[in-house]
Amino acid sequence: MRITPLDIQQKRFPRRLKGYDLEEVHSFLEFISGEVEELRKEHAALKEESRRAGNQLKEFNDLEVALRDTVINTQKFVETYLANAQRNAELLQKEAELKAEEILKELQHKVVEIHEEITELKGIRKHFKEEMTKLIESSLRKCETR
Repeated sequence: MRITPLDIQQKRFPRRLKGYDLEEVHSFLEFISGEVEELRKEHAALKEESRRAGNQLKEFNDLEVALRDTVINTQKFVETYLANAQRNAELLQKEAELKAEEILKELQHKVVEIHEEITELKGIRKHFKEEMTKLIESSLRKCETR
């Protein structure tokens, strides 16, 4: 059973011979009643403060969980982004290497073609020189025979 300040104030003791001083008992009961009332108010205030602190703690815990999830998700995103960037860089490097090899083969082919053209032109020049020499010799012979 809970005792209230009102229970203390209304408590009456029977009178007996050589009993306690009635005024002192009533005065003490009034004092105790006031103290209990103060303690009840303090208890109610502390209970409310505890409830608010509990709610705030729950909010902080929820916020902590949300922040932890955000950090984990951000970390996963960064790891995925870095892995993709690394793969893209490797692909670009391989593409550049293949393109360089293709260009190099093209240039080597052109060098071979140019070398063949030079050889062909040398042959044409030699043939032209021989023809010119023959023509000149033929012309000289004709001039001598006249």
